[in-house]
Amino acid sequence: MTAAFTIVKDYLQGIRPAFKPQRAFARLEPAPGERFDVDWAHFDTLAYEGDQKRKLYAYCMVDGHSRMLYVEFTHSQTLETFLRCHVHAFHFFSGVPREIWFDNLASAVAERDGDLIRFNPRLFAFAKRYRFLPRACHVAAGWEKGKIERAIGYLRQNFWPLRTFLDLHDVNRQVRQWLDDTANVRTHSETRQTPRGRFRPDCLRSLPEIDADCRDVATPMVHKDLRLWFDGNRYCAPPSAVGRRITVKADSATVTLYDQERELASYPRCFSRGQTIGADRFHSALLARLPAVAKSAAQQRLIQLIGEGVEEYLRGIADTGHRALHRQIQELLALTRDYGPEIVRPAMRRALDAKAFGADYIANIVRQSLAPRRAQPPLALKQRPLLDLIPDPLSLTAYDALLLPSANADSHSHPDDEVQP
Repeated sequence: MTAAFTIVKDYLQGIRPAFKPQRAFARLEPAPGERFDVDWAHFDTLAYEGDQKRKLYAYCMVDGHSRMLYVEFTHSQTLETFLRCHVHAFHFFSGVPREIWFDNLASAVAERDGDLIRFNPRLFAFAKRYRFLPRACHVAAGWEKGKIERAIGYLRQNFWPLRTFLDLHDVNRQVRQWLDDTANVRTHSETRQTPRGRFRPDCLRSLPEIDADCRDVATPMVHKDLRLWFDGNRYCAPPSAVGRRITVKADSATVTLYDQERELASYPRCFSRGQTIGADRFHSALLARLPAVAKSAAQQRLIQLIGEGVEEYLRGIADTGHRALHRQIQELLALTRDYGPEIVRPAMRRALDAKAFGADYIANIVRQSLAPRRAQPPLALKQRPLLDLIPDPLSLTAYDALLLPSANADSHSHPDDEVQP
């Protein structure tokens, strides 16, 4: 086998030309604010709860003049994510360059035939809004994208090794700190300046007053259990949205539910799968609409007449469990009809304070308040001097002294003791 391989190798070396011409290229050094380069890079996976793994991508944008670098990690490479990262990068650089070069990305270049390029229509509209010219690198022309390729290699070698991450937010927090403390303040090997020191934000074009809405969009159905599916998780919507399709808009931080222009709810973005988010948020509103827990007409009438305290008092009657609740409500309505709410209301308050639950207690209090006990007249004596006497206050301690010893003696006696004659 080795001999045969050597024979073929020697034969190929004999027929190949001694010198293969190399393709020459000119080094590109853009002026300040002239050109930014953009590309994606794949960085393995990120583990979430239950050992769920999601692919991790790095969006990279570099200023061709200063080598100032922006990096944002994502879990997708959709066009919405791509454009959203552009917006974040523009705010990071505080402006927009005249040109942005892409490496024939599917999210940027829709079709190419030689030098004829048709860009994605949505990317083209985005470029028009932010006033930059999209450009695509030539095929197999690595020198046109050397700055972004070296920036990605630097990211892999200097930032990625020996780090651990909790979630996507933690990855982006750490890479932003790395950009500020390391990548953009180092002395670059080619320019011999720091990227931040060489960067010229005054040469960039200004940002529009209102940013483009580049969130992920979906229109899921809201099911009877208030849940809708989005990105592998269940999010809860209000009961009024059940059975209809609503609009979901999401970025890396939030998931927001809309009914046309009206916002229904907003939740933190969850990247682990199989989770239910917002389950308790609308349950109280749902339970209030169920017939089994709705207030009856008699309860509503009693609450309307008496007001505060009725629900607590009725709950107390129900908790005792000794009286028929429906009959108690009817009797309370009859008392209110006969005596008026002004009389029954304070009577119910007194009964509630005394923990006396029942219509009969309130009826007794009402009758006592309407028929108070009359004061007894003073005793009339025939002899006038006796009426003018003021007796001294008497103390009952002497009587207690007479009674207590006998009581103590009785308490110490035993029933089996015999009484001596």
